[in-house]
Amino acid sequence: MSDYLSVSTLTKYLKMKFDRDPYLERVYLTGQVSNFRRRPSHQYFSLKDEGAVIQATMWAGAFKKLGFDLEEGMKINVVGRIQLYEPGGSYSIIIEKAEPDGIGALAVQFEQLKKKLTEAGYFEERHKQALPQFVKKIGVITSPSGAVIRDIITTVSRRFPGVEILLFPTKVQGDGAAQEIAANIATANQRDDLDLLIVGRGGGSIEDLWAFNEEIVVQSIFESRLPVISSVGHETDTTLADYASDRRAATPTAAAELATPVTKADIISWIAERQNRIYQASLRRLQLQEERLAKLTNSVIFRQPERLYDGHVQKIDHLTQRLTSLMETRFSQAKQKEALLSHRLLAVDLSSKLDRYQERLQVQERLLKSNTANLYDNKLARFEKAQDALLSLDTSRIIARGYAMLTKNQKVIASTMDVQKGDLLEVELKDGRLEVEVKDVR
Repeated sequence: MSDYLSVSTLTKYLKMKFDRDPYLERVYLTGQVSNFRRRPSHQYFSLKDEGAVIQATMWAGAFKKLGFDLEEGMKINVVGRIQLYEPGGSYSIIIEKAEPDGIGALAVQFEQLKKKLTEAGYFEERHKQALPQFVKKIGVITSPSGAVIRDIITTVSRRFPGVEILLFPTKVQGDGAAQEIAANIATANQRDDLDLLIVGRGGGSIEDLWAFNEEIVVQSIFESRLPVISSVGHETDTTLADYASDRRAATPTAAAELATPVTKADIISWIAERQNRIYQASLRRLQLQEERLAKLTNSVIFRQPERLYDGHVQKIDHLTQRLTSLMETRFSQAKQKEALLSHRLLAVDLSSKLDRYQERLQVQERLLKSNTANLYDNKLARFEKAQDALLSLDTSRIIARGYAMLTKNQKVIASTMDVQKGDLLEVELKDGRLEVEVKDVR
């Protein structure tokens, strides 16, 4: 029996081999993600290829630094160490780092975030704001030491001297850059003196430009009250900030040109053209009015002004005649109507009608008195009957006939169930009250 090992002993021996083997201390594996279901903290899934499967564990700290979303079936490259779990007798790989196989993690993260924000509507054309045609003050969010701000200042000064440029010094690369960009966009939106924003930086790798792919920056651009022009990287570089902004410029110079679509020379030329058009229009209007004045001056009306009121005089005479005729007709009709009514009034026998109405009134008065007397007698009889019924229920009258009323605690006793032996009761008689004690209840 001394030649047999326990399961625990064998497992401990194998674990010691796993832990001490230098080839298993750091392992580089390529495999396909299987049985992945995202958990709140630590992640447990499998890596497999055509011939084998290994269990994989990724602690929460490493998973937060992943930079892209794991998906079922995704092929990834991982770095980790092999661990044997004694209670289960199984081995697994503890993943410390992972990246998609074939393309960089940032590229995958870019596409995944682009898809997410597209579905959320951040890049829809209907949310884009129009750029103002004339600006007085432009806010620029970029590094104070880069070429971006110098190019913007040079272009704006050349195209439209007098336009102010307000720089928000911003970190545009590295840790904390995305938070600083978003914070400065929010700060700029709190001002009332800015007309638009330019957000940008020079060229670089995808890692250098990554701050402009962060969701916090895209959201701040989307929520900006001020129109935003994005000028990030070179012409071939594209960031998520470009998709969310109202306009994208390939270079800082192009951004400054978009911000000042009309140059000072264009405005001066436009004003001169408008001045000339106003002058020509005023001159033509003046000539036209002079011609009208000359024509009116030579008009017959001014030479024979009585023609202005001849027609009105004739019209007044005609209306006066019509009014006189109408009044005579109305007076004649009214006189005829008055004579007719007088004749009809004399034909009516008013005295006989008055006698008939008086007789009817006397009949109605007698009928009213009779009905009122009957109604009063009926009401009085009902009242006396109700009064007798109410008096018959008066307890004082019942007691006066020789009866008594028992009360306990001011409540009338109606049954032997309401009293017990030893209770103190009150007896109300017609000439006073008695206090009694119950000796027995039967």
